[in-house]
Amino acid sequence: MANEGLLQAVGQVSRQVRDIEASTAWYRDVLGLTHLYQFGALSFFDCGGLRLYLQESAEAGAESVLYFRVPDIDAAHTALTARGVEFIQAPHLIHRHEDGMEEWMGFFKDLEGRPLAVMAQKQGPAGP
Repeated sequence: MANEGLLQAVGQVSRQVRDIEASTAWYRDVLGLTHLYQFGALSFFDCGGLRLYLQESAEAGAESVLYFRVPDIDAAHTALTARGVEFIQAPHLIHRHEDGMEEWMGFFKDLEGRPLAVMAQKQGPAGP
């Protein structure tokens, strides 16, 4: 029997990093995320209500790509590139819905070379 409403929105995502000080500075100063607090080898950021938790670790595990919503993907690409962020793929159209809404994504590397992404929706021309 399903327990409706038991699980709600995701509250936190974690990522392992090699150097907590350098990664904290990069996520704060380069990506512009709001740094909440740091406790030893742990650092926490606010991502529009979702908390990003970085933990220093010498071990690299399989990780998910973090997709950051942005209101203007072209402006985000320009600003991040100006801050030295290396894009793997510039923002590009992923999917166009029948109502004309477009899904756009661009992929870039974090401080340790792992993929991150920006994502946005744009209103394009309506479908056939």
